[in-house]
Formats: sequence, structure tokens, C-alpha cells
Amino acid sequence: MTDLLSQEMIQDAENFDRSKIPTSLPLLPVRDIVLFTNMLLPIFVSHEKTKTSVEVAAKKFDLYIFVVTQKDPEQEKPSKNDLFNIGTVAKILRLIRLPDARIKIFIQGVAQAKWSDLYLQSGCNMVKVEFLPETKEELSSIEIQALMRNVRESSAAILTLQGEYSDDAASILDNIHSPGKLADLVAANLQLKIDDAQKLLETTDPIARLNAVNRLLAKEVELSAVQAKIQDDVQHEISKTQRDYYLREHLQAIYKELGEPDEFSLEIEEYEKKIKKRKLPKEVHKEANKQVTRLDQMQFDAAEASIVRTYLDCILELPWNKYSKDMLDIPHAKQVLDSGHYGLEKVKDRILEYLSVRKLNPKMKGPILCFVGPPGVGKTSLGKAIARAMKRKFVRVSLGGIRDEAEIRGHRRTYLGAMPGRVIHGIRQAKTMNPVFMMDEIDKLGFDVRGDPSSALLEVLDPEQNISFSDNYLNIDFDLSKVMFIMTANISEDIPSALLDRMEQIDMPGYTQDEKEMIARDFLIPRQKKKMVWLGEKFQSLMAHCC
Repeated sequence: MTDLLSQEMIQDAENFDRSKIPTSLPLLPVRDIVLFTNMLLPIFVSHEKTKTSVEVAAKKFDLYIFVVTQKDPEQEKPSKNDLFNIGTVAKILRLIRLPDARIKIFIQGVAQAKWSDLYLQSGCNMVKVEFLPETKEELSSIEIQALMRNVRESSAAILTLQGEYSDDAASILDNIHSPGKLADLVAANLQLKIDDAQKLLETTDPIARLNAVNRLLAKEVELSAVQAKIQDDVQHEISKTQRDYYLREHLQAIYKELGEPDEFSLEIEEYEKKIKKRKLPKEVHKEANKQVTRLDQMQFDAAEASIVRTYLDCILELPWNKYSKDMLDIPHAKQVLDSGHYGLEKVKDRILEYLSVRKLNPKMKGPILCFVGPPGVGKTSLGKAIARAMKRKFVRVSLGGIRDEAEIRGHRRTYLGAMPGRVIHGIRQAKTMNPVFMMDEIDKLGFDVRGDPSSALLEVLDPEQNISFSDNYLNIDFDLSKVMFIMTANISEDIPSALLDRMEQIDMPGYTQDEKEMIARDFLIPRQKKKMVWLGEKFQSLMAHCC
């Protein structure tokens, strides 16, 4: 609620003689506010026609003017259809001409009135006004007295919650004995929606108006209570933060006086030891030291300090310069492939050829294998078998449904909850720089306004570019050239052509009936014997109908 009216001004409003007020008055449209009886309102007038209305009211109409609210506050030149039908006859108490050509006026609401016959006269808009009939107030009813007391108490409660309650405010509320005047006073100082305020203005029965104000006050009391609680919680949190900061500063001073390192200093020291111990590339070493220096200059519990810690942990957990030694024993590789996969002879032969070429020329930048076939034919398990055969770590990432380029390249550290992309995350899990990295369902990549993940994958898979892959989170070049990438897809036609050109497609057809029976007999059933009843002669029938 804003400042309440003085008791003297309220008494003055009762003394206006309506019979002496002209029946036609200059029009003053206002925005975002409704003027109630006895309400004081300062207004700055800048529009030429409106300034003329004020001047005409001052010179020819004994400072009386008709104030009405616009339905649309954005309307610069409101027509008669843009104004509410009910407004307030007002008295200009003070008029000040400002240096910037505007006029500042203080007006007081006199009485509710209905306007009609909008016309132009003396360069301003004029309207005919008709005062709304006054309903006689009866103060003897116990219900009315209780209602007025309730409105006073609710108003006092709101003022108290907002820290604006005073003896003057209490005196003003207690000395108003008219239901209509009390309703207007409270309504004028509530932050009401325009439609709600206009409905109150148009309510001529003072008891009905006071009842409506009482209902609005109930909502306002609840809202003010919640608002006060939120403010208290925020203040408490700020006080707690300031207290923690004060205590930490004192704790650091105590540690310094004792010559012992504090918790924050120990953390910085620990990071410095890890950086020194790890064999990091020159550029990474420089960036890590830079971030530790930044961290050392921050407060221990600062929000940005947490971001820097997460970044340092990520850098130090990546397997810089760590490689697993390849085992390129072709007979062993054939044994591993045969032990887990029946049939697929052409596919396994191509894999063995690929490994043989790598054995003859370890530095060769070979093609990226892409297994294409229906679900369940062993694409993923073949990737795992290759990793076991080469004694490499295996990492699998599913690309199905990815639409955000940041899933591949990572998020920039300026974003809340930023993290590296799936490629760097996979390398971090593998703990080596040369794992077998399988990307499943590359044919199900999507794209939208957040970018095209397939374009980001080009930098990952292209042997000419992936030696210096740039992840947005790391912001440091990362070498992916030693990673063995294997792709899988169900349909090759759905793979982006730019990616397909960089891969060697290996088709994996479905199994024949005989192969299904052999796989079930030699691989699946031995694993499930403890859970199944042997089917004997019904086995072939089961394979024919279920596989």
C-alpha cells in the first residue's frame, strides 16, 4: 500500500457541492490506474490535446476535470470505445508547468460519474457527465461494523508485513466511519488489476463495495505474508553467507598466524601436486596451471570456484599420453571372434584383414569400420570382440536420437551445468588414449536449431582432423588419432553421406535357419540350461516358429 490520505483532505472531499460542478467537463484519459473518490493522484501530462484539457479546466471550469481510465494502456490516441463508461470527476489541486513543456498536476477524486456525448470544444475533448446516484449508508448494523473492523485489521496487517505501519496510518483507519469512504481509501492504496479496480469504481452501493474490498484484502494479506516469508528467507540466506564468509576469513587468519595451511590452501597445493605428477602435454600443463592460479584468487565457496574445480578434475582425469599396448596376434584374434560369433565368415575375414594390415603398418591411418545390419546380428558384440583381441579398452556410445551438436563437441563453460561431449567423456571412462570406441546407431542422428551432430562427427572421424579435436568444454586440442572408431547402423541409406564416405561399410545379413539352430544349441541353451526344460524333438519346431 502507498501513503494514506490525510484526514483533512478526506473531510475536504465531503464539502464539494455537486450542484456547482458543470455538467460538461474536459476529458483526461489515464493509463494503468483508476481514480477513486478522495484519492490524491499526481499526473504528468505531455500530450498536446490532454494539456489543452488541463488548461481549459483551469481557466473555464473552476479546475474541475473528468478522469477516465483507458481499456488499453498502449493506445496513444484513445477513441470513445477505448475508454471505460464510468470515471471520476476530479478537482485539480495544483498545476505546475515544467521546463520540458510537460504539466504536472495534483488531482483529487470528487465523485463517480458516467460520461456521454464525447465532442471537441476549445481544442480539447469534452464529455457530458452524470453523477452516479448515492446510496444511503446505514451504520447501525452489527454486520457492517464487523465488516469495517475486518477491513481495518486486514489493512493494518498488510502495512505491518510491508513494514509501513505507523500510528498515523492507524489513526486514519480508525477515524473513518463511512463504509464507502473506507472502501475507496483502501482500494486506492491496493495494487489492483485495472479490471478489478474499475469494478469497484462502478459499484455504487458502499456496502457491496466494502465487501468486494474485503475479499481483495484477504488475497492481499495472504500474498503479503508469502512475500514477507520469501524476503525473510532471502535475508536469512544472505546473513548466513556473510557469516560463513566472515568465519572463513577469520579461520584463514588463524591458520596464517599459526603458520599452518588452511583447507583452501591444501586444496590448491593438492592440485599443483597432481599437475606436476601427471605427464601432461605442454599446452594442457599451461592451461591447468592457469586455472589453479584463478582458483587461488577466488573465495573458497564462490560459485565460479566450483566451476574451475570441476574443469580441473576433468583435465586431470583424462588419460593424457596413456596408451594400451596393442596385441595384433591374428590367430588369437580369429579364436576370439569365433568363440563368440557363429557364422559371419565374410565379416570376420574382413576384420582379420583389417588387423593384419595394422600389424604390418602400425602407423597406417586405416578406414573406419561400419557394421550395417538388422538388430540382433552381433554388431556390438563384434566390437567388443575386436577390443578383447587387441587388448584394448572398449567404449560404447549410443548416437540414437541425438540432435544437439553440444552432445558431441561439449558445452562451453559459460553455461550452467556445462560438461564435455560424449567423445571426451568416453575417453575419460576408458582411461587410455587408444580405446576401441564404438558409436552405435549412427543412422539415427538427428538435427535441429541447436546444430547438426553429424557435422561435429566429421571432425571426430576424419583422420586428417581428429589429431587436434576441439571440445568446447576443454577448449584444448585433443588427439583422437589413435582411437579405433567402429560405427554401427541398421540402414546405410540413413547415414549422412559425408560420414559414409569416411567409413568402410561391412554388411551383416541376418542368420539362416541352420545358423539360428546352431547358435541356440551351442551358445544360448548351454547358458540357460539351469532355467529351462530341455525340449528334445520339439527343438526344431521351436526354432522354425520363434526364430
